[in-house]
Amino acid sequence: MSAAIFARHDGVWLNQPKRWTAQGDSLELVTDKATDFWQKTHYGFCRDSGHFLGFPTAEAFTAELRIQSDFRELYDQAGIMVRIDAEHWIKAGIEFSDGRAMLSSVLTIGQSDWATAPYEHAAGDFRMRVTVADGVLRLQTSADGKTWPLVRLAPFAAARSCLVGPMACTPEREGLRVRFSGFSLKPPLGKDLHDLS
Repeated sequence: MSAAIFARHDGVWLNQPKRWTAQGDSLELVTDKATDFWQKTHYGFCRDSGHFLGFPTAEAFTAELRIQSDFRELYDQAGIMVRIDAEHWIKAGIEFSDGRAMLSSVLTIGQSDWATAPYEHAAGDFRMRVTVADGVLRLQTSADGKTWPLVRLAPFAAARSCLVGPMACTPEREGLRVRFSGFSLKPPLGKDLHDLS
């Protein structure tokens, strides 16, 4: 499943943004005000208001996505999400924090964790890849679509199907413009952990 995927009708919006367009393999959106995904940890609150366009998966899969945006304000974020339900999901991509764009991932199993690291490349144009198979989630990123270093390896709840697709949030504002493209959803790649191709 690739190419004109955003024009397909099996994508399901969670919190559809007021402004968005899809054409061919490109999805462009502008975030609404105070949108976020978070469960309890540190802050104590639960938020399930972020924008997410989910496509149904098989039990095991690999998904890839290109993300382009200009992250400027605290917690501006966009990337990829894998979601079973409101308490079992991961979101990953770039998030603006501590004065710079950071590589960020949040894994939620009842409660959310948060892992960040400096991103070594241009944060305005990057790719994410996620593979789910045998109860394990493998998260990778790429600046060029050729080399995919590991971001995270984590257990992930087994499910016959979940949803995967583009995600964007702006907890502190509205108006982040994001372009998603190059989305593909395929059987799991089955590559060795240290194979970065």
